[in-house]
Amino acid sequence: SILIAEKQTKGKGQYGRKWISQKDNLFMSLYYEFKSRKKLKNITKENCQIIRKSLSKVGFGIISEIDIQKTFKEKLNINYNRYTVLGACNPVLANEALKIEPEVGMLMPCNIIFWENEDKSVTISGIDAEKQLSNTNHKDLIKIGQDVNKLLKEAIDAIN
Repeated sequence: SILIAEKQTKGKGQYGRKWISQKDNLFMSLYYEFKSRKKLKNITKENCQIIRKSLSKVGFGIISEIDIQKTFKEKLNINYNRYTVLGACNPVLANEALKIEPEVGMLMPCNIIFWENEDKSVTISGIDAEKQLSNTNHKDLIKIGQDVNKLLKEAIDAIN
């Protein structure tokens, strides 16, 4: 959720702490919890294909891909470990969600990330769609989030 205000005088943080936002300031909190996580021995082109195939088997297509290593090199001229963000979408569940609330598209697609660790192993992680959709306070969308989590977990767990 994103809330916008010119000025805030009665802000309340996660731990009940008060805060004030004066005019022309920008404060924002984002919270994502990752539901499924798995570690592989190393990253290879073959592993990348396995991740895509595993997602496909449970109904997800890849609609976007960001190569963080390449982007950081091109835009910032820094070397970064291999790190990829896949935008995964299950069209059946996305269609159901959008019929309920068109603005839920702001929370799409489901991001699956994988990165190379210092020991050359790879961590794969997927978003907690239920928690993300719980911000809508709509029980049918939260149920869709649960269904998405089940499928993402199944896909990630199937990767060897």
